Amino acid sequence: MEIPEVTLVNVLVRFPLKSIARFRSVSKEWKLLIDSDFFRDLYISLNSSSSISWSIIQTKPQKLTLEIVGHYGCERWGLSRSPGSLVSFFAETPINKLNVVACTDGLVSICAETSDGSPMYYIGNPLLQEWFRIPQPPFRNFERLRKYERFSDSGLVTKMKNGIVVSYKIVWLLTHPAKVEFMIYSSDTGTWDRRNVTCVHTAMWTSRDKSIALNGILHWLSNLTSSIIAYDFYGGHDDGFCIIHFPGVGKDDEFRRFRRTFTTSEGYIVYFNEFHENVNRTLRVWRLVKYTDGPEAWQIFREVSLVSLLESGINYFPMVMHPLNSEIIYFWSRNKKGLILFNLRTQVFSLHKETEDVRKCMDGCVLSFNRCSEYMESIYTYFLSSFQNGPNHLLFSQYVFPRWLHHLPGLNPT
Repeated sequence: MEIPEVTLVNVLVRFPLKSIARFRSVSKEWKLLIDSDFFRDLYISLNSSSSISWSIIQTKPQKLTLEIVGHYGCERWGLSRSPGSLVSFFAETPINKLNVVACTDGLVSICAETSDGSPMYYIGNPLLQEWFRIPQPPFRNFERLRKYERFSDSGLVTKMKNGIVVSYKIVWLLTHPAKVEFMIYSSDTGTWDRRNVTCVHTAMWTSRDKSIALNGILHWLSNLTSSIIAYDFYGGHDDGFCIIHFPGVGKDDEFRRFRRTFTTSEGYIVYFNEFHENVNRTLRVWRLVKYTDGPEAWQIFREVSLVSLLESGINYFPMVMHPLNSEIIYFWSRNKKGLILFNLRTQVFSLHKETEDVRKCMDGCVLSFNRCSEYMESIYTYFLSSFQNGPNHLLFSQYVFPRWLHHLPGLNPT
């Protein structure tokens, strides 16, 4: 019996994406329907408020795991395990270890080390287990390049269209006096290119520093100043970098509590910090709304009292915001040895400990931990006021599942 298309659509849009991915293999007709723009747009519109699996990842070169906090069992994907557990693949050559160097828009960049120490770079979609080996760049001595102290291989940006990744670029950088050299592999061409960009303060980068990608732009935390360095790899900023100072630089510096860092939430770069004036302790949250170095760059988004945390005797340091819900912010409490989820609108918080049984959190996902406490202890001193003048580092990022099925763009994924 043939099912009318309108009935089939109304049934399929009610399933999680994990099931819909399997339904594509039922028949050619089902695959064409599910891959259509109409079905994708309908599914996204009907499930716009549903939760999505994601991870809090640590960005230091690690002996520890990549994923320290995972969110799974969410409505959109319906997965029974954390996102980090999917970052695995089988290379054509035996490998000693894997190092995840970047995660952006559901794609993951990996460096695999072979038994003789040689590196192999891959880009992949862990959800669909599609992986592509990036060809070795045709310039410079590759081994010497990787060992150079001013070299970083952690850049990955994407181009999106209707919620689908249609292009990506692997970005390596090498700093020289007064300029930065980008080595860029594009999925559009399948080749490497070089780009030299003027930058007077190349010492702003620390060795092998990480970046955060958003809308095709890479963002680094300046090593010398209270600022973010941004460069757009899909248009704009052709004359150089955009340097954006954090809000509140100046007199407010004496009131802020923590070292500067930033994160992403709901499509924005976000900065937050605690400020202590008189007896009041408040949390201020800004969004980056304009790529310029002036007060108009940042827009104050929230200013919230921390009374509920203080009355509970919680000492904390900041982590990230929820990538898809800007009402929820994440702290780590060292004295309570747990993860704090704080709702900025209601000012209600919940404490989740690594030793507790698995349970759901504020966004409807199940929380899982993987040596989170160990990592938090290793970075704790970074946030202390006595370390304000040391090197700046990005210590957290997010790996977020996409809102829709998309294949790895480019040439011949495996």
